Amino acid sequence: MAISVNTVYQTVLALANKEQRGYITPQEFNLFAKQAQMEIFEQYFYDVNQFGRLPRGDYAFDPKQMVIDKLSIFSKQQSLVDQNPQNKSSHDSPLPVDWYRTKSVVANMPGNNRVIQKVSVEEYRKSTQGGYLTKPNALRAVYYNDFSNNRIVVFPNLADFSSYYGSSSTYSNVIMEYYRKPLDPKWTYVVVNDKAIWNPSQGAGGQDFQLHASEERDLILKILQLAGITIKDFALVQAAGQEVANVVQQEKQ
Repeated sequence: MAISVNTVYQTVLALANKEQRGYITPQEFNLFAKQAQMEIFEQYFYDVNQFGRLPRGDYAFDPKQMVIDKLSIFSKQQSLVDQNPQNKSSHDSPLPVDWYRTKSVVANMPGNNRVIQKVSVEEYRKSTQGGYLTKPNALRAVYYNDFSNNRIVVFPNLADFSSYYGSSSTYSNVIMEYYRKPLDPKWTYVVVNDKAIWNPSQGAGGQDFQLHASEERDLILKILQLAGITIKDFALVQAAGQEVANVVQQEKQ
């Protein structure tokens, strides 16, 4: 269930103006909302790693699985189309426009799917210059993210498996499973008597937060932190920051 962008905005306004601290414009809120959502989203990946290192305990709810469940809404699959099929040395494909992080890359081979191993650019260079035993091949392919060109590169090109299967069998495609970026939250409005009024009507371009409903409190606190900096109310920044720290400590226990 999405978190209402209007509920968060109205709560932030009420808390920020509790002592006449200052008004947060819709434009400012939308910028803060985007930043806050991305901070929480990015933290999910660190939490998965951290919780994965914890000893197995008697949890009513597995904390690592809870984070994975929160990430599941952002999981997608896409076939990687080779942009230069004439190049037999590698399979180059642009990253999806909504790509954020790669989960896995799999080649559909005849009768079997093979997971393609991720390597760094440096590891890729070393492996492709190695000997027969270490150099990647169609049965032991690798991939790396070429961020400078916004693409993903699979080595070698997997179009022809005849040398391994004794026929002209070809793979059906290469599939990447990845996490997409959250859509930017946006509080849309109309101006009535010089006052911004929420306009949730279809076609206005509004967008609720896409995080799990349990993140509403964290979103409000993070936005208050950012708002406090803008209106130069460092007491608000400190109070919101302390509450964020308390929440994090509670979640990590």
